[in-house]
Order: sequence, then C-alpha cells, then structure tokens
Amino acid sequence: MSINVSAFIASSLDGFIAREDGTIDWLEENTLPGEDFGYANFFAGIDVLVIGRKTFETVLGFGEWPYASKKVVVLSHSLNNESFLDGGKREVKLFSGSMADLLASLEEAGHRHVYADGGQVICSFIREGLLDELILTRIPVLLGGGIPLFGDLPVDVRLNHVSTKIYPNGYVQSRYTLKI
Repeated sequence: MSINVSAFIASSLDGFIAREDGTIDWLEENTLPGEDFGYANFFAGIDVLVIGRKTFETVLGFGEWPYASKKVVVLSHSLNNESFLDGGKREVKLFSGSMADLLASLEEAGHRHVYADGGQVICSFIREGLLDELILTRIPVLLGGGIPLFGDLPVDVRLNHVSTKIYPNGYVQSRYTLKI
C-alpha cells in the first residue's frame, strides 16, 4: 500500500487527550504566540483527515470549520448524512468498516497521506498495523483523569524514535515511526 497514515496529537503528561467531558481547554493555557508547533506544515502535507464521531462533534463546536481544504472521513456507526450536512460547505463522508478497507478506498480515490485524529481512531490504525507515523506533543500538565490517548492494545507496540523538539513553554514534541 502506498498510502501513509500519520497521527499528530497532543496529550497531557499523564496521557490524556481530553477531560472526561471531552473538553480540551487545558491545551490553550500555555501556548506560544505565533507558534503552531508544526501543525500547519503537517496539515499541508496530508490530503484526507480521518476522525471519530466524538472528535467530529467536538470540532463542530469550534464555530469555524478548520478543515475547509481537506476531505474528512468520520468513523461512525450512529451518524447519518442528515445529522451534520450544512448545505455542502464541508466535504465530509461517513465510514463504518475496517481501517484496511478505508485505506484501500482512499488510495483508490488517489489519496496518499492520511491524518488520523482522535484517540480511538489512532488506536484503530495501530491495532490493524496501519499507522506509519506518530507525532506526539506532551503538554506539561497533569489532568489526573480524562480520555486516554491510548486505549487497550492487544500487543506491545514498539516505536522507533525519529526526533524530539522541546519548546520554550515546556511542550515536548516527539516523532516516531512504528515497528509493525
């Protein structure tokens, strides 16, 4: 398969990507003015975003749709097209099959680089051995509970460390490839 799958995500130091109620307010507390931590460059290199229903619903609450230039695939068994369409302003498709089937259809449609976002989505790609790259930014805060980045995995997942960058505000961003 010539399609690549990457995850670009932040977590608290204790491994949570959101509070129990799904809020991510803690991500905004110690940012650096004008610094996006490499997100714009990463986002420019992908051509399709795959997110879960919960992440999709969180993003809908942002007001402005942040993915205007990209195709978005929402993984869901409960949504239907009528649940979120807004006159065609978003290129959003629903999918409920395996990650391998999804990647095959995306590759057939000409896509080459997938952005996997959301803890459950990232773990789904990992479980099927399909995540190529993980870019993880650890935020120096302990939440003590919340939604974990990594759920149950059936086996240990070994990573190759590629690089680490430390930002002046204490954020630590590491890039890994997976040994699958």
